[in-house]
Amino acid sequence: MQKLIVEIPQRSYPIVVAHGLLANVQTLRAQLRPHIRGNQVAIITNEVVAPLYLDQVMAALDGLQVDVFYMRDGEDAKTLATYEQAMDFLLSARHNRSTSLIALGGGVVGDLCGFVASTFQRGVGFIQIPTTLLAQVDSSVGGKTAVNHPHGKNLIGAFYQPVAVFADPGTLSTLPPREYAAGLAEVVKYGVIEAPELFGFLEDHCDALLAKDGAVLTEIIVRCCAIKAQVVSADERESGHRAILNYGHTFGHAIETFQNYSGWLHGEAVAAGMVMASKLSMMMGRLTQSEFDRVKNLVESWSLPVAPPQDMTAEDFNQLMYRDKKVLDGELRLVLLRALGDAEVTGDF
Repeated sequence: MQKLIVEIPQRSYPIVVAHGLLANVQTLRAQLRPHIRGNQVAIITNEVVAPLYLDQVMAALDGLQVDVFYMRDGEDAKTLATYEQAMDFLLSARHNRSTSLIALGGGVVGDLCGFVASTFQRGVGFIQIPTTLLAQVDSSVGGKTAVNHPHGKNLIGAFYQPVAVFADPGTLSTLPPREYAAGLAEVVKYGVIEAPELFGFLEDHCDALLAKDGAVLTEIIVRCCAIKAQVVSADERESGHRAILNYGHTFGHAIETFQNYSGWLHGEAVAAGMVMASKLSMMMGRLTQSEFDRVKNLVESWSLPVAPPQDMTAEDFNQLMYRDKKVLDGELRLVLLRALGDAEVTGDF
């Protein structure tokens, strides 16, 4: 078991990474219970994750009033309609201000659960139990919560930190190959923007990562969470340096919106977006050809896309990207690279 702390101005919270945590009810109970405020708990999950891990979490919460809300699987379920259904569920079950919400699932579940928690009764505690690689290395940490809108991804949301994050790399053994590869895209992001030594580690351990080697996975989860914890601690609400975490995401979110949040997974869109941002950085003389090739080759090594949908035009990108949250006073800003491990947010491109 390894523990990291996210330090933010009002409070701090732990990220616990422990292989086999969900299989050990006693250990899970000992970790969870100190973060439960009252006697009520609502678990938000979906019908893919629930058969695998819900019983273990329920057993760890024995003796409490536990209600379970099931949302549809997939990015296209992260909507205001699902948010409203979750609110109706909590109110019908008579949950109050002392309730705790638990997100059991991937990034979609975590984003939706966090947004519900941020607004129910003006804010209640919530715990992240991420079960996908993408959620364990990225979306469960940092407090970004949101739902999508037809005009753009994550346009309706709030910064709202969890009270704790519990990541069990053992859950990745049940993750389909495509979902797993999509999570690796976010791992690449951390190496490119902040940690060139992590990027080199990924290049050296491609096969081990494809094989889901437990020791290697635990190491990259801890390293990615440590990077994000440091960035978030310094800039919780993305007023400055934290924006580098959006590397590849402005292009990627445009792809997802163009696809109506179906067909492409979030990590796949981010993968293509990272290659596009890296190519633009190279074309502007910020990044060398060799560095660009390393980024593209690493993304391709996990069979992730390196180009946008063929039917998506430059005009499509232009229209969709100008609806992005990174637009300030009419100026589009992108995360571009000066070198591997050296990213900046700029409107100069």
